[in-house]
Amino acid sequence: MEYNTEDEYLMFSGIQHFQFCKRQWALIHIEQQWEENVRTIEGQHLHRKADKPFIREKRGDTLIVRGMPIKSNELKVTGICDVVEFVRDSYGVELSGAEGKYLVYPVEYKRGKPKIDDSDVLQLTTQAMCLEEMLLCEVKIGYMFYNETRHRLEVPITKEKKEKVREIMAEMYSLYSRRHTPKVKTGSFCKSCSLQNVCMPDLMNKRSVKSYIEGRIKE
Repeated sequence: MEYNTEDEYLMFSGIQHFQFCKRQWALIHIEQQWEENVRTIEGQHLHRKADKPFIREKRGDTLIVRGMPIKSNELKVTGICDVVEFVRDSYGVELSGAEGKYLVYPVEYKRGKPKIDDSDVLQLTTQAMCLEEMLLCEVKIGYMFYNETRHRLEVPITKEKKEKVREIMAEMYSLYSRRHTPKVKTGSFCKSCSLQNVCMPDLMNKRSVKSYIEGRIKE
């Protein structure tokens, strides 16, 4: 399946869902299902502070842009950066409406603290790849800001991370083109999933619908 218009592009935020659970990603991005829990509400509250579209703030040699729409025609993804910082530097790129040249740094805001897996880092890498394509520049570093630790973490943007993003996007588009929601092994991570009730993991453990209903009646 070809994706020739931006309306058909996937959201780059889906990479985090995909890394957490491929089934969760499919339920949200293919089947368009969503439920709120305390984690998603906290996350939305945090992003509302960062996502203020079209606001540009100048602090010395740094230009801060909040809620910046970005996309990549190579990856066929689109979305909004929480914050992009443009720091004036002679080795940077020119920006429309701004004097001088600037280095580009995407900044992603997250609730909680740094994760064990690389889902946040890969989402940030995807943003960097979008910015590189749009601005014809090289983004070497991005930043993660975690609300629980109140600490900004520097993240190098490497070729290895970019290649992993490309591999993940190819798998996501393979599932999306087939409109396929995969089955996955359940685990303790299911307890923190906002789609517990929609997913009904009991049905995925090779149990028949009949045995599932009978089990519910007994409960």
